[in-house]
Amino acid sequence: MTFPHLRLAADPHDRVHARRDDEAWLAEAWARSDTRVLLVAGSRIRPRDGAVSWVTPAEVPAEGTRVLLGERDGRVWFAQIVAPSYAEGDGWVGIRDLLPHLAGAGVEQAPLVFHAIGLAEWLFATRHCPRCGGRLEPRLTGHELECVSCHRRQFPRVDPAVIMAITHGEPGADDEVLLLGHQEVWPAGRYSTLAGFLEPGETLEDAVRREVVEETGIVVGEVRYFGNQPWPLPRSLMLGFQGRATTCEITEDGHEIQDARWFTRADLLREAEAGTLILPGGVSISRSLIEDWYGGPLPGSW
Repeated sequence: MTFPHLRLAADPHDRVHARRDDEAWLAEAWARSDTRVLLVAGSRIRPRDGAVSWVTPAEVPAEGTRVLLGERDGRVWFAQIVAPSYAEGDGWVGIRDLLPHLAGAGVEQAPLVFHAIGLAEWLFATRHCPRCGGRLEPRLTGHELECVSCHRRQFPRVDPAVIMAITHGEPGADDEVLLLGHQEVWPAGRYSTLAGFLEPGETLEDAVRREVVEETGIVVGEVRYFGNQPWPLPRSLMLGFQGRATTCEITEDGHEIQDARWFTRADLLREAEAGTLILPGGVSISRSLIEDWYGGPLPGSW
């Protein structure tokens, strides 16, 4: 299978790290007519006709932080990050609402958009030095922050999170089942694979086992790596795994997971076709994990 979540990270741009402090090159690149800029207000963008809207430097407001994304297709790409208050009026959306469009004709722009949104989230959330509390100012076109008081530098954080397809029973058998969970804040019928953040001093495999037993009471034995997906919501790297459960009795924690269920392949198809089961969107690694276990595409998504 070709997994949609992998297409979102395919064919990445050249981040031209050495150019981030080259003021002459940056000025020349900004002045070029073929340079393109993504305007980001907080972490929201304003698409046109359902696609990412890239503009010329002349169309960008002077305020904000200019971020060099890199080079691709013979041109230079930037983002201009402005205050969240700039996103007034209709049409401004978060990246979740844009993801379905990135999975189509705009998939080749996904690495650029993820780069821009990830830095925008980090710059918005990181205002003060964790060492002395001083004000932070951007350096290297938004890829570093320096404290104006103690001059300690901060770098963008990426938080590793595990996401897992947990199964029970004989692999490939009709009665083999997949564990999916439902959160209280989700609409009725929405289920997804379990996920959670890595804790200090923990391996990725142990994080899979801990999160599953904490949220559902299910004990997991074998854990195998599946794949990964950049996920700037707000600054995560989703690391996908497949795990085999050694127990099957579910006890939901009532906090992260309100309801958890085992699904056979027949259950998934029947309920997805009926609309009583709403699965993750096609561009997410969760969807890839589910459809890899199922053995093919499934209808419906959120």
